[in-house]
Amino acid sequence: MTRRIAAAVAVAVLSAAGMAVALTTTATAGPPPTQQEETGLIAAMARDFKITPDQARARLAREAKAATTEHTLRPQLGYGYAGSWLNDDATELVVAVTDQAQIQAVKAAGATPKVVKRSQIQLDGLKAKLDANRNAPKDVPVWYVDVKTNSLVVLAHNVDSAKAFVKASGVDEADVRFEQSTESPRTLIDVIGGNAYYMSGGGRCSVGFSVNGGFVTAGHCGRTGSGTTQPTGTFAGSSFPGNDYAWVRVGAGNTMRGLVNRYPGTVPVKGSTESSVGASVCRSGSTTGWRCGTIQQKNTSVTYPEGTISGVVRTSACAEPGDSGGSWLTGDQAQGVTSGGSGNCSSGGTTYYQPVNEILQVYSLQLVIDGTPPTSTTGPTTTSSNPGGTTWQPGVAYAAGSNVTYDGAGYRCLQGHTSQSGWDPPAVPALWERVD
Repeated sequence: MTRRIAAAVAVAVLSAAGMAVALTTTATAGPPPTQQEETGLIAAMARDFKITPDQARARLAREAKAATTEHTLRPQLGYGYAGSWLNDDATELVVAVTDQAQIQAVKAAGATPKVVKRSQIQLDGLKAKLDANRNAPKDVPVWYVDVKTNSLVVLAHNVDSAKAFVKASGVDEADVRFEQSTESPRTLIDVIGGNAYYMSGGGRCSVGFSVNGGFVTAGHCGRTGSGTTQPTGTFAGSSFPGNDYAWVRVGAGNTMRGLVNRYPGTVPVKGSTESSVGASVCRSGSTTGWRCGTIQQKNTSVTYPEGTISGVVRTSACAEPGDSGGSWLTGDQAQGVTSGGSGNCSSGGTTYYQPVNEILQVYSLQLVIDGTPPTSTTGPTTTSSNPGGTTWQPGVAYAAGSNVTYDGAGYRCLQGHTSQSGWDPPAVPALWERVD
């Protein structure tokens, strides 16, 4: 059941000219966030959510508190955890559990409990079977775990085709909710200028986030070993399709900063705490500027013309060609890099991003945080392309294909996920297979 990750392919057109991290050749630290920087983020949220600036600030504060609560409860609930989400105005955090005995623990944390049939691990296991089927029909573009309804959802242009795909994947039709959809996702590419870096083989893409030694970006921008200019660098790792992430090691003389471009101005990056389903999330691109929406579903699989991508996050924010590869943030917390989507910013759309923590974990990278001394490259930086052989531990975002050891045995990750206490490899065979 091991999931094959296809090698990344270089695109011949211009990808993602969206959110760019400031990469300069100076060695001075950037200034602390200003009122102007905050106003840009708040104004975008107020516009897209149709709320006042004060309501936007209050929402961000509630979302930050909910994220902390969720990260505290997940290891405490262990196998009984079945997902969590915020309601429409982010005033209530709902935490699903499979055991009535866990209700009090959820209430004690200030959240609303909901008892459901399937745990998060069971839902992820069902989805992993669909992900393992590399023959998804073109009229079945998206499938995801919907924690709100405790179900696996398959979006399809043709429901009969979707049912055949589910059956061929070894999943019982009764465990799936089928929805008719007109979505036709594609990677967000364009051939016009913007704030970008350029690939030596032609085309351009956007920087996602600065990391020590370079930056992360979308995998469809270039294959491992291909070069970039402005800044000069080399794709040190890339995965597409299967995933849609990459990182570029930049040449000497470039300085990485914990900032993203707000068009105009910048927004500071203070960390990468994962936000809850229902939380607000904002992105920026050279085509459409700052746009905000909500996180609708995590652990989503989406099929582009180039192939299927798994483990991305589905959002209600819009994007258009030229926005691909840019940064996504909730407040000052990095969330991911733009992968692709459907629709536009005139009539509305759906956009997907690749979670940033998975990229950092896969390539053993460290996010550059605003307020810390900027890092300059003085020569080649080496990292592993996969954390093979590392010891399993809770609280780590493991990508499909990652190798770990546990109690002296080796295991390979079958489905991308964030590990929790009680989710060690022997306990969750749906997520890990033994390899020794």
